[in-house]
Amino acid sequence: MPEHYQWQQSQLLLHCLLQPRSSKNEIVGIQGDRLKIRITAPPVDGKANQHLVALLSKWFGAPKSAITIVRGETSRQKTVAIESPSKLPDAAHIKQPC
Repeated sequence: MPEHYQWQQSQLLLHCLLQPRSSKNEIVGIQGDRLKIRITAPPVDGKANQHLVALLSKWFGAPKSAITIVRGETSRQKTVAIESPSKLPDAAHIKQPC
């Protein structure tokens, strides 16, 4: 089973490695046991976290209120919970639960 995500009923736990201040927003792929994501926002005053939530909302088709950073608020390594995502981007390498 892939280590960069877990399903808990309808909630997707996504283990991310964030690269702030990138030239573009993108899912890079799997690095170790985390999904590497590049974002353009700087890591100051919570801007990177807000930007990440907005991007995940768009990419996974879930409202921002359904996305929570559960671990790693001040770290590049984060665990994010997404409640009932309506789509799964191919670049995230995530499969629906059985």
